[in-house]
Amino acid sequence: MNIDKRIADDLAANDISFVTTVPCKQLAGVIEEIDHRTDIFHIPSNKEDEGMGLCAGAWMGGKRPAIIMQNTAIGVTINTLATLIQYYRMPLPMIISYRGELREPVACQVEMAVHTKALLAQLNIPTYHFHWQKDVEEFDNILKYTFMCNKPVAILTDANFWGGYGDQ
Repeated sequence: MNIDKRIADDLAANDISFVTTVPCKQLAGVIEEIDHRTDIFHIPSNKEDEGMGLCAGAWMGGKRPAIIMQNTAIGVTINTLATLIQYYRMPLPMIISYRGELREPVACQVEMAVHTKALLAQLNIPTYHFHWQKDVEEFDNILKYTFMCNKPVAILTDANFWGGYGDQ
């Protein structure tokens, strides 16, 4: 199964036509897949909170948005999540590389991983952790849920989900 294509296909199947991304080594394949799609408008962001602002504008303009980002920037998105996305009940699927988890080769990534789930829980954001590639089978249902309840939802995808760092 091509996991990158599956994620892009599920986004398109759920009428998500606007995706913003912040670069990440783990997410490079899915970002490249989305960038080549004609049914999804892709605009890269410099920062995650900027990307959330772009998604808010897309939602207000009648598009279904999503953001693809790293967990290491969850801290800088707290204000945007609470005062924009949640306050105005905007659905926002957040596909997040869960850096600092098992099989992470970069030690400094671990510190934010320790806080990621707690920060999302503090904001009452439904959070799903994809550890095995088979977990992608739930992605379509998670997207449907996000737009049904008009809430941001976090999908944490760790190194094991993406196949590690060439160590398999």
